[in-house]
Amino acid sequence: MVVSPECGVDGPAVTEQEAEALIEATCFRTGPPRSVGVEVEWLVHQARAPHDPVARERLEAVHAVLRTLPLASGLSVEPGGQVELSSRPAPSLTECVSDVSADLEAVRTALHEHGLTLVGMGVDPWSPPRRFLREPRYDAMEACLDRTGPAGRTLMCTSASVQVCLDAGREEPGVMGFARRWRLAHHLGAVLVAAFANSPMAEGRSTGWLSTRQLMWTELDPGRSGGPSLAHDPRRAWVRRVLDAPVMCVRRDGPWEVPDGLSFREWTRSRTMRPPTHADLDYHITTLFPPVRPRGHLELRMIDAQPGDDGWIVPLAVVTALFDDPGAATIANRAVEPLAERAAGAPAPHNPLWRDAARDGLADPDLKRAAVTCFAAALDALPRLGASTRVMDAVAAYADRYVRRGRSPADDALTGSAAVGRPLCR
Repeated sequence: MVVSPECGVDGPAVTEQEAEALIEATCFRTGPPRSVGVEVEWLVHQARAPHDPVARERLEAVHAVLRTLPLASGLSVEPGGQVELSSRPAPSLTECVSDVSADLEAVRTALHEHGLTLVGMGVDPWSPPRRFLREPRYDAMEACLDRTGPAGRTLMCTSASVQVCLDAGREEPGVMGFARRWRLAHHLGAVLVAAFANSPMAEGRSTGWLSTRQLMWTELDPGRSGGPSLAHDPRRAWVRRVLDAPVMCVRRDGPWEVPDGLSFREWTRSRTMRPPTHADLDYHITTLFPPVRPRGHLELRMIDAQPGDDGWIVPLAVVTALFDDPGAATIANRAVEPLAERAAGAPAPHNPLWRDAARDGLADPDLKRAAVTCFAAALDALPRLGASTRVMDAVAAYADRYVRRGRSPADDALTGSAAVGRPLCR
């Protein structure tokens, strides 16, 4: 078969052994932690009628305008029309916040001129999933995710998040070592789910979960959305995870093939449809959605989008402080270690700890205890990281309003919905 270069699959075939070596060499690029980045996704609503869907023509028009803006961050559009800004790796938390804040101001101004606004919630509380982008990638993704139910369409079209990206860490042991940071990310991740839960509703009704977005991830195939076992060497565990994960699609001219149950390892052995290439391996990794994804650096993907213009800054600052300040990292490791037993040895997010975090948030006393300790450690560390008064005040206000009270923005969303007479079934 001849495949066009646009599909990105031209090049030599990759063997199973070559794939193993490539993944192992690139998944954790070690060294002193120096860089931080953030990806912020936003729902796009009508400013005057937020409960009504935005017409396709209006979305197309405003997306065209956004693509002309001189932004420091990368701008992309998600399948349901959500807007995402991806920062450049920044040498400091302060620079990351400054760059993204300026870009968000430009985006908000452009949207305002079209009567639209950015909304920070983990799942759109009113609109059903409706796909805006019609591209082979998303056609294939929808067909693949539909096999496990409706959760995939919700995640594609009506969800938004704050994703924090940090360096993998040093090669040697210790709290700055990549193995400790990898383990911390998975146990602290449940605390972050609970503390920043902000998606209690879908299609106008309470779902019974404070983070419906996290619930949706647990309803996907664990081979797609689950992490590897923490009982093994992180590199070897991730290699096995990638090679044994199901292939979402095989790219080609015309509609992409969507195999059923074919792992990448099996593809390298059978060369079904066509031999896989290095580009196919790279693409395959982008179709895996564990809560923590190693891409040389660490991507923490479990945090719901946050309310308000500056809500996204709080999880970015807290996570950066708990990972990149040695003192705060030591406290965070101690605070979350007792939670590990509740995971019952199962990978995140398909374990009891993560499910409790998504359903109950900080009403869970163990998660609240860990969150209070971690926020205090982050607040103590932020001055050492050179954080601005704006950032420290935002984290302190969040800790006072939510964490110490065992609440999250999801509780506010439920209270506000009840106040305006929206149906609740939690």
